[in-house]
Amino acid sequence: MPTISRFLGIIITMYYPPKEHNPPHFHVRFGEFKAVMELENMIITEGSLPKNIEKIVMKWAIENKKELWENWNLAQNMEELKKIKGGN
Repeated sequence: MPTISRFLGIIITMYYPPKEHNPPHFHVRFGEFKAVMELENMIITEGSLPKNIEKIVMKWAIENKKELWENWNLAQNMEELKKIKGGN
């Protein structure tokens, strides 16, 4: 699973098909926590994160929504994903 961003101990990744599925989303890991965040509504649909980390990831995702969608489309076409600058 390619890592597209890494910041503050948070790792953001996306899979390639056929392992990936709709709705469009990305994966978040922070320590022992794992979550899946939907791109359209920026909500966690699987797993959980500490509330402060969830807020940081949500802010980062909103700021980078265009780049996340571009990576989703690249992944669907089996193309190399682009790194996205981390948040703070």
